Amino acid sequence: MKFTFKCFAKNVACSAIAMGIAAFSSQAMAIENSDIKIGVSIWSSTDVLGSDCKRMLDEAANSLGVKVQYVDQAHVSEKVTASVEQLVAAGCQGIIICNSSDTEMKSAIKTANKNKVYLAQFFRVISKENSPSIYKMATKSPYFIGAVHENEPENGEKLVNILIDKGCRNIGLIGWEQGDATWLGRWKGYKAGVEAWNKAHPDDLVVLSEPQYAGTSSEGGSKAAEALMAANPKLDALIPAGGGGDPLQGAIAAVERAGKTGKIKIVSTDFLPDLGERLTNGSMAGQSGGHYCDPLIAFMAVYNAVKGNYTGFEGKFEDITFPYLYVSSPADYGDYDKYFVKQLPFTATELVEMSKLTLEDLKAVASRISIEDAASRAAK
Repeated sequence: MKFTFKCFAKNVACSAIAMGIAAFSSQAMAIENSDIKIGVSIWSSTDVLGSDCKRMLDEAANSLGVKVQYVDQAHVSEKVTASVEQLVAAGCQGIIICNSSDTEMKSAIKTANKNKVYLAQFFRVISKENSPSIYKMATKSPYFIGAVHENEPENGEKLVNILIDKGCRNIGLIGWEQGDATWLGRWKGYKAGVEAWNKAHPDDLVVLSEPQYAGTSSEGGSKAAEALMAANPKLDALIPAGGGGDPLQGAIAAVERAGKTGKIKIVSTDFLPDLGERLTNGSMAGQSGGHYCDPLIAFMAVYNAVKGNYTGFEGKFEDITFPYLYVSSPADYGDYDKYFVKQLPFTATELVEMSKLTLEDLKAVASRISIEDAASRAAK
C-alpha cells in the first residue's frame, strides 16, 4: 500500500501523521505466530537432558502456535557451526544453540548477522575474560541477544561439598570435552570446594583426581570410571561432571559391575529420570539439575525478538542466569518428581503469559524457578 499526503498544517501535525503511518505500516508487517519458525541447535534431543529440553520447548511452541526445528550436532565443532547454517536455510527467523564453544559462536554470530536471524545461547555463555574479541563481536551484533546459563563454579562447589559432608575423601573426576566452558566452570567449583575444606581441615584432607574425559557417551563414562577405580583403590566418590546424562549412566553401571554401589558415592549434574530410585538404593548420593527450562527462557527471548517486541540488541549482551535445583535424598526428590517430571512446571496458559513479558520480567521469571515456585503455581 502506498501512502501520499500533503501537509498544510504545522510541522507538528505533519509529524503526527507520519508517526501514524509508521505505526500502521509496522502493524501491517507484524509477523503471525503461524509464520514463525525457531531453530534449536542442540548436542542431542534424545539423551536424558536433551529430551527434557525438547519436551519443554515443544510445549512452548505448541502453546504459542509457532514452529520449531531441531538439529542434533553431537557437540562436534564443524556440526555445531553447520547447524546454524542448516537452520537458516530451513527458514528459521531465530535460533537457540547449545553446546557452543566461544570459537564456534564466532561463526554462528557471523551467520546470524549475514542472514538477519536472531540468536541466543542456552546452557552456555561467551567468556568475556577468555574470549574478549568474540564477546565484543557478540555485543556489537544487532542479532545476537545473549545467553541463558547457570552459575557453574557455584554448582561445582555445592556438589563436591555434598560428597565431603557424606565423608568422602578420595574423589574421582570425569569431564566430557576438554576446553568446554561449562565443564571448566564446574571444575573450578569442585577445586574451590576441596581447597576450602583442606585449608580448614589440614588433618582431614580431600583428594580430587585429575579428570578422565568421557565425551558425551555412556561407554565413555563407563571407561572413565573404570580407569579411576583402577588407579585408586581408595576411591570413595565419583563426579561425572555432565555431558547430557549418558556419561553418568555409564559411570553408575561401571560402579555397579565392580560391586561398589553405595561404597563409591556419585554426584553429578543433569537429573536422571530414575533419580528418586537411585537416591534410595545408594547408586546416587546427590545431583544438581532440573534446569531443562533454561532453553525455554532463550526460546522466549528469541520469539519476542522475531515478533519485534524485544529490540535494541546492538551494543548489549543480555546475560541471564538460571538456578540449579539440588537434591541429596529421596525426600528432596519427591516434589521435583511431582512438579518437573510427572508434569511440566509451566502450563500452556502460563507459557502464553510468559511470552508477553518484558525482557526484564522474563529474567525475573528465570531467576525464581524452583520446586517451591512450581508447587505454588500448581496450587492456584
